[in-house]
Amino acid sequence: MSVTELFRRGDQFEDSVVPVGGRRIRVRIRRGTGVPLVLCNGIGAGLEVLDPLVAAMDPAATIISFDVPGTGGSSASPVPYTIPALACGLSRLLAEIGVGAVDVLGLSWGGALAQQFALQNPRRCRRVVLVATGTGALMIPGHPRVLAKMLTPRRFTDTGYAAAIAGDLYGGTARLGGEAVARVFRKQMHTGSRIGYLHQLLAGAMWTSLPILPLIRQPTLIVAGTDDPIIPIANAHIMNALLPHATLHLHPGGHLDIVTNAADLAPAVRSFLAAP
Repeated sequence: MSVTELFRRGDQFEDSVVPVGGRRIRVRIRRGTGVPLVLCNGIGAGLEVLDPLVAAMDPAATIISFDVPGTGGSSASPVPYTIPALACGLSRLLAEIGVGAVDVLGLSWGGALAQQFALQNPRRCRRVVLVATGTGALMIPGHPRVLAKMLTPRRFTDTGYAAAIAGDLYGGTARLGGEAVARVFRKQMHTGSRIGYLHQLLAGAMWTSLPILPLIRQPTLIVAGTDDPIIPIANAHIMNALLPHATLHLHPGGHLDIVTNAADLAPAVRSFLAAP
C-alpha cells in the first residue's frame, strides 16, 4: 500500500500508519471477507482496548480499527476538531486504504462518530451498531460524580486507579472487580496525549445527534446495559424511538461489557450484521 507505512504484518492482521489531512493515523485491519466492520472506540482509548470484541466476532469477517487523532498511536491535531470533521476524516481514511462500503460500530464516545459517519455517508455505510452511547450534548447524563472521573485520561495511564474506580464508573461486570478493565487498558501500545483527550472532550461537548436521528436511515442496532453509570438506559430508549430502523438490545451489564463480557454480547452484533 503506497499511501501507508506498514510496520507489522501477520497472517491475519495488518498494522499501518496512514496520512490523512496532515495527521498520521494508526490503523489495524483484520483481513477477512464480506462487508468490513469499522470500530470507533471510546474516549481516550487505543484500538487494542477493543481486541476482546474483535476476537469474539466472526473470525472470517474483515474488521478495521483505528486511533483517532491524539489517541493510541495517532498523532494529535494541533487544533480542536468537530465530530463532522472527524467523520470526513474517517471517510478519507477508508478511501486511502481502498475500502468502499462498510458497517460501523461505535462504543461510547465512538458512537457519536458512528452516528455522524452514517449520516454523512448514506451509500457507503450499510449498517450501524451503537454500543453504550447517546446523543451527545443533548442527552440524559450520568451522575456528575461519575462523569467527573472522565475529565482526565488518568485511568489509561494508571491501571491501578482504573481498577479502583472501574465498578463505580463502568458498572456491569466491572462491579465484580476492576482488574478485568485494568487488564484491557494495559494492552494499549500507546496511551495517547492529554491534548488529544481534551480535543475529544471538546468535540463531544459541541455535538448532538438528537435532531438528526430521523435522518439516519441505515438499519441500526442499539446495545445498552441497564447498569451503565455513564450512559443511563433512558438514552437508548430515546434513540430507539427516533431512529427509523432501529433494533434495541438490552442487557444487564454496564458501559464496557462489550469488551469485558464480549463472549455474551458479540453474538447479538454478529447476528445483526449477518441478517439479510
